[in-house]
Amino acid sequence: MPTALITGASSGIGAEFARSLAARGSDLVVVARREHRLQELARELSARHGVAVRIVVADLATGDGLARCREAADEAGPLDVVVLNAGFASKGASWQLDREVEVEMVRLNCVAVTDLAFHVIPAMVERGAGDLVVVSSASAHTPLPYMATYAATKAFEAHLVEALAAELPGTGVRATAVLPGPTRTEFRVAGDASGPPRGVPKDDPETVVRAAWVALDRGRPRASVGRVARLGAVGGRLLPRRAVTRLVARWGRPRTSPRGVGSPPD
Repeated sequence: MPTALITGASSGIGAEFARSLAARGSDLVVVARREHRLQELARELSARHGVAVRIVVADLATGDGLARCREAADEAGPLDVVVLNAGFASKGASWQLDREVEVEMVRLNCVAVTDLAFHVIPAMVERGAGDLVVVSSASAHTPLPYMATYAATKAFEAHLVEALAAELPGTGVRATAVLPGPTRTEFRVAGDASGPPRGVPKDDPETVVRAAWVALDRGRPRASVGRVARLGAVGGRLLPRRAVTRLVARWGRPRTSPRGVGSPPD
C-alpha cells in the first residue's frame, strides 16, 4: 500500500491533502503540533477509507521536532508522496515585529522544508519513484511589505522546488510547489486579525490540492492557485518590481497593531 507524509496536517490545506491521499488508498504519516486535531483526523480517515494513520506530534521549527519527523519518515518505509505544508506568518512594520518570531518563521518555512526535502528525495531517487509537494504561497511572486519575512520564505520555497524539479527528470521523482492565494482555512496572519480586505476572492483547500495533483501530472514545477495568485504571477512578470512593491505596500498596510505572533499552531 502506498504511504504519504504530510506536515501541517492538523487543519486546512494539510488536512485536505491527507483526505485526498487517504481517498487514493495511501497510508499516512501526519505531522503537526496539535495532537488532538491529528487524532480526530486519524479517526476520520481510518473509518472512512480503512487506511493506517500514524500521528507525529512535532514542532518542525526545532531540531528535536525535525529529528522526530525524519525518524517517522524512515520508519514508514518507502514514501510515495511527501507534502510539506507546515508554516506560519506575521504582519506589521518590520521594526515593530518580534525578532525571535521572525527567525522562527524562517526555521519553519525554510529550514524545515530544506531539511525534510533533502532527507526524503535521495530515497525516492534510489527507488525511481516519488512525489514532493511544497505548499508555498502567492506571496512568493513579489516582495511583500508588512509581510516581508513571510513572502521571502515563500519565495525561497518556490525557487527551491523549481530548481529541484529541473534536476529530477529521468529519476522517476516529481516535485512541484503550489502557490495559493487567500484560502478558506484557519490560517491567520498575526497583526491583521481582520483578514484580507472585503471582496478579495478566497479558494477552498480542495482547489489547492487538486491544483497540486494536476501540476505534478503535467510536469509543472509550480502552480498558482486562484485569481489573486494568478494576478500576482502576471504582475510580477510584467510590471516593474519597484512599482509592484509600492502598490502592495499601500494595499497591505496593517489595519490592526502588529503583535508578532504566528498563526494558530499546526
